[in-house]
Amino acid sequence: MKNRTTVERKSERELVVTRIFNGPPRIVFEAWTRPELLKRWWAPKSFGVSFLSCDADVRTGGTYRFVFGHPASEQPMAFFGRYIEVTPHSRLVWTNDEGREGGAVTTVTFEEKGCQTLVVMHDLYLSKEALDDAIASGSTGGTGETFEQLDELLVTLV
Repeated sequence: MKNRTTVERKSERELVVTRIFNGPPRIVFEAWTRPELLKRWWAPKSFGVSFLSCDADVRTGGTYRFVFGHPASEQPMAFFGRYIEVTPHSRLVWTNDEGREGGAVTTVTFEEKGCQTLVVMHDLYLSKEALDDAIASGSTGGTGETFEQLDELLVTLV
């Protein structure tokens, strides 16, 4: 049976994505924190983007920088920020700093459910307009696909 991704706007500034993954929190957490694994699932394939580089110092106070290329763009796209909290196998919190006024803060929790993991990804935007813009731009639309790609990766890791 295929796992389902739910995306729900919880308030004017909050977007919450929930999904059950087949695998223990330790393995799912590693897929979110090891650059060589992140590169295999993070970018939705249908968007036509490719990872050019993936740097992540996953520790409280550490930073990340993901750079993507797209055939329709001459300039690479960079996404970067810092890790506010890293609690192995249960919680990640990071900033999304590439926006002009700063971006959303993302919190991801990993909860054991038998031999599966419930992942809840919570994005808190600075304003209603910032979340509206993110939704309108399509930047929030690839999550279901990336989570399916993560499912495919987890089968090879468990």
